[in-house]
Amino acid sequence: MYDEYIMQRTQIYLTEEQGRLLKSRSQMTGCTVSELIRAAIDGVYAPRSALSTRDRVRLARRTAGAWKDFPETGAEYVERMRGSRRLSQMAERQ
Repeated sequence: MYDEYIMQRTQIYLTEEQGRLLKSRSQMTGCTVSELIRAAIDGVYAPRSALSTRDRVRLARRTAGAWKDFPETGAEYVERMRGSRRLSQMAERQ
């Protein structure tokens, strides 16, 4: 797991609530608390282009199928959110 990365050990102080949140998320996802903290840091401070190919593939696999049970298509969702005439007006202009 860690053989591809050079890790720097650090110590942080968390509130009790932060510790509970991390422990709960760790149990739900199967990720270690350390993985969750690293992912949070990457999500907030790392530019999107800094994600490695491996990280992008892992992210795609984790989110694949997230909308499979959604009751409408992507186009229907956008149309509903933006208003019923916006897409049809754009199509008329072209």
